[in-house]
Amino acid sequence: MQSVLTFFDSIESTTRSIFLVSGLALFLSLEAIVPLFKMDYNKLRHAGINLSFTLITLVINLFGAILIISAVDFNLENKIGILYLVGNLPIWSYVIIGLVLLDLIGAWLIHWIEHRVKWMWKFHIIHHTDPSVDVTSGLRHHPGENIFRLVFTSIAVLITGASLGLVMLYQTISAFFAALTHANIQIPGWIEKPLAWVFVTPHFHKIHHHYVQPYTDSNYGNIFSIWDHLFRTVACMEKMDDIVYGVDTHMSPEEHSSIKNLLMIPFQEYRHPPGSKFSD
Repeated sequence: MQSVLTFFDSIESTTRSIFLVSGLALFLSLEAIVPLFKMDYNKLRHAGINLSFTLITLVINLFGAILIISAVDFNLENKIGILYLVGNLPIWSYVIIGLVLLDLIGAWLIHWIEHRVKWMWKFHIIHHTDPSVDVTSGLRHHPGENIFRLVFTSIAVLITGASLGLVMLYQTISAFFAALTHANIQIPGWIEKPLAWVFVTPHFHKIHHHYVQPYTDSNYGNIFSIWDHLFRTVACMEKMDDIVYGVDTHMSPEEHSSIKNLLMIPFQEYRHPPGSKFSD
C-alpha cells in the first residue's frame, strides 16, 4: 500500500490522463455491449458538448492544483489534520480513513450544498441538464462549479491532513467513479444492490439524474454511498425504466444542447421548478 502512495505522490499528468482516457474507452465499450438504455441521440455530438467542458476544466485545474498542493504543504509543515492527530496508523487504515473523509468533505458535502444554495445550484444545474446520461456526462460541469469543488477539496485536505500521494489517489479513484456511475451500462441486481450500500453504483447515481424532485435532491455520493445512507438522502426507484434524464426547468434542446447557453445559465433568471425549490 505504501508503494501505491509513493507512486501517486509523484504521478505525472500524462499518466493520469492515460488513466482517464482508458476509463472512458472501457466504459464506452461496455455501453455498446451491455447498455442500460438504448438511447436515440447523436452520441458523437453529445460527447463533443461534454468534452468541451473538460477542456475548460483542465485550465482551471492548473490553478486548482496550486491550491491543493499549498494545503498539503501547510499540513506537512504544521502537522495538523485528523490523520496527523490520530498518530501512527497502519497504512491501510490511513488510506481508508483518508479516502472516506476526502470523499465526505471534498465531494458529498459540496454536492449537497450545491443543491441547497440557489446561486450555487444555478452553476450545478448544467450537470443535470444532460438528457442522455452516459460516460461523458461525468465531465459535464460548469467552470464555476469546478472552482467550488476545488475549494472544498482543498478544505478537505486541510481537515484530513492527507498527503499528496493520498490526494492524487483519491482524485484518480474519483475520476474512475465519475465515469463508472454515469456510464450507460446494465449491472445485474445481485451485484449492484449489495455494492450500493457502500459504493456509488451506476443505478444508484442514475436516480439522482431523474428530471424531477425529490429524486434530483438525493443520492449525492461520489465514491461512497455510505454518506447518503447515514444522512438519509437516499432515494430508490423500483424500475430503472421509469427514469427520465434532465432537469424539469431546462428540457428544450436549444437550452441543454448549446454550449453557449449552458455557460450562461448561472447568470440567467432563476426558474422555479414544480415542487417550489428555492421558492422565495
